[in-house]
Amino acid sequence: MNPDQPNRREPDSGNRAFIHTSPSGLLRFALRLPLALYHWRLGWLLGHRFLVLTHRGRKSGKVRQTALEVVHYDPKRRESVVVSGWGERADWYRNIQATPAIEVATGRERYTPTYRILGPEEAFEVAEEYMRHLPAFARPLPRRLGFVVEGSEAERRAHAATLLMVAFRPKENG
Repeated sequence: MNPDQPNRREPDSGNRAFIHTSPSGLLRFALRLPLALYHWRLGWLLGHRFLVLTHRGRKSGKVRQTALEVVHYDPKRRESVVVSGWGERADWYRNIQATPAIEVATGRERYTPTYRILGPEEAFEVAEEYMRHLPAFARPLPRRLGFVVEGSEAERRAHAATLLMVAFRPKENG
């Protein structure tokens, strides 16, 4: 276990995933667009809605980049929270457990990150805030991806507890 990553978890056969198939068509294009904007040096247009995580492949050792939607941004802590749609099976997640992430780019910022895993209560609060602030035109997307957005508070809490939410922030020097 890496002492800089105290909340590291072992893979759990993907039980925390809420996306069970790979996206295709228009959804696949939409999910890749943020990465393209960052490559074209236009990532600032997205503000803090997306980040690009640069990491090293745990098997290949190659540098990889993954665009992730930010579901919560705390400007005071400069912390961005993302959800792993494929749970602990996501390559980027498994890679940052094997080797520390190289860089996070979000808005106009770039930094060497540290990360933490959100607990169930904090994950519920972030999920509730995310859904409250999601524009009306985008509200059907989480439901299409399997994200529970309706039901009782107990059902939403139970679902939030299954989500793998990861918070990135700049690594402190020292």
